[in-house]
Amino acid sequence: MSENKSDDVVLEKILGVARKNPKGVSDKDMASAVPELSSAELVAAINKLLQQGMFDLYNQGGKLIYKLKNQSSKQTLAKGADNEEKVVYNLIEEAGNKGIWIRDIRVRSNLANTQLTKVLKSLESKKLIKAVKCVNASKKKVYMLFNLEPDRSISGGAWYQDQDFESEFVDILNRQCLRFLQQRADKIKNNPRGPIVGRTQSYATAAEVQKYITDLGISKVKLEVEDVITILNTLVYDGKAESSVYPDGNKVYRAIESLIPPPGLVQVPCGVCPLVQKCCSVGLITPQTCKYMSEWLDQ
Repeated sequence: MSENKSDDVVLEKILGVARKNPKGVSDKDMASAVPELSSAELVAAINKLLQQGMFDLYNQGGKLIYKLKNQSSKQTLAKGADNEEKVVYNLIEEAGNKGIWIRDIRVRSNLANTQLTKVLKSLESKKLIKAVKCVNASKKKVYMLFNLEPDRSISGGAWYQDQDFESEFVDILNRQCLRFLQQRADKIKNNPRGPIVGRTQSYATAAEVQKYITDLGISKVKLEVEDVITILNTLVYDGKAESSVYPDGNKVYRAIESLIPPPGLVQVPCGVCPLVQKCCSVGLITPQTCKYMSEWLDQ
């Protein structure tokens, strides 16, 4: 950094942004906090904080996210902790919010079962770590730092509550998303500027739908745009909506109405299913576990 800039002041500004955003900050957030720094100077400051052990680094959706480490946990661990506790804690810390399985801890720490169990219980009692059940394997628990939110691959995201799939919640969101798209289509149905303009304006982005759902206040959990995209895609698979891509790369959705009943194979869910090539008698995608096939057979 240039001599006329105080390293300590710059680092404290960056840390201040991280403290206000415990879920993590991006490079862009840090750059906004210290606009006087060049890109190279900002990278140097971030690297210094990483070397000092102030940040945990994660990859979320292809974007680097920096989270302030829980220094109080480090201080608690330092008081009276033996070497085994420090080794296990560091392994769990390295795993981040995806956690680490007890078998992996045992292999990497080279501790016996009884000894490892004792260490884990001690760390849990000090509220330094926690055990989290995996949504895709209810009997499997992973360990992570106490203050971390589990990754969506572990918790199941917004669709799961206490490891149970919230089917009613998903159905409500499905109907409300479709309602928004239908309202958008009805509003500009007789557009004076012509049908082509009206068709274009009937599309909505996932961000617009997400804002609508958020404003309704029907969700107890914060829904991300990716969550809403999942719902919108089910509407497309159900033939209730269609998607398109704008020239700027944004994917958009609009409600559609079928003019005539679809003929033949198209009536069977397999006829329009985008995963039909991956469907087989065994595995994750099977006719026996297909929600759409069950609903079609019940008609």
